[in-house]
Amino acid sequence: MDKLACLKAFAKVVETGSFSEAGRQLRLSRSAVSKYVAELEESLGVQLLNRTTRHASPNENGQLYFERALVILSELDAADQAVAHLQSTPRGLLRVNAPMSFGTIRLGPAIADFMTKYPEMQLQLVLSDDLVDPVQDGFDVTLRIAELESSSLIARKITPMPRVVCASPDYLKRHGTPHHPQDLRDHVSLTYGFLLTGNQWKLTGADGEHWIQPAWSLCVNNAEVLRDVAVKGRGVALIPEFIAGEALQQGRLKAILNDFWAPPLTLYAVYPPTRHLSVKVRLFIDFLVERFGREVDKRGN
Repeated sequence: MDKLACLKAFAKVVETGSFSEAGRQLRLSRSAVSKYVAELEESLGVQLLNRTTRHASPNENGQLYFERALVILSELDAADQAVAHLQSTPRGLLRVNAPMSFGTIRLGPAIADFMTKYPEMQLQLVLSDDLVDPVQDGFDVTLRIAELESSSLIARKITPMPRVVCASPDYLKRHGTPHHPQDLRDHVSLTYGFLLTGNQWKLTGADGEHWIQPAWSLCVNNAEVLRDVAVKGRGVALIPEFIAGEALQQGRLKAILNDFWAPPLTLYAVYPPTRHLSVKVRLFIDFLVERFGREVDKRGN
């Protein structure tokens, strides 16, 4: 029994949900992948997968084994990289997941520069606003702009993401300009309702903290939509500055309540726990920390 081959086959079946797709990615036949998994289950004396004609998914034993198998395979990959001196010439595939808006507005130029610096690496970038499972979905690094809940994953802070309360000049002309957070109770709000705080807004000023439950007309999980609807004069929005910035510069949006601030969100790099972080993941995260930290310094924050 080739234990390493069995582990790789099993892990790939769990990641893809399919023996056929696992075989395609491993360049093995479906029957070979099935044989490896069967040998692994026989050696353990337990069933690891629930099988149908089209799909395979881990049962409770399988999920526990999969998580440990990923650590083992990651350790082997890290050992291979160390022996091959990949610190100087990193290569191989790096799978990255990132939020849609951040990816389209800010991440593209950084990715291009990273590829220039490390030309022998392959990057697979998947943009999605869904809350993915880095382990289950097979990502090496997941970028999140959030208030993170407790997790078994490791999170490294990359940079703060300030937010701004804003509305269109037309909206403010029709409804008046709020001068205090309590004034927001008389305005229509556009909210991002997928934070730990729910739809509540927290604004802090010289007179302390203010928690506002806005009367919202739109709740959406994409801040670009909030920006576009705010530009059309449909309400007051609390938006990350990197998304509102161009509209603010062009005068299509106006920042309000400038004597108060919302706690910034944070851009995190999230990855599964391993004793030795793979070189390619470490290099990518270090690059983002340096890149976006430099941009913060230029803004004077």
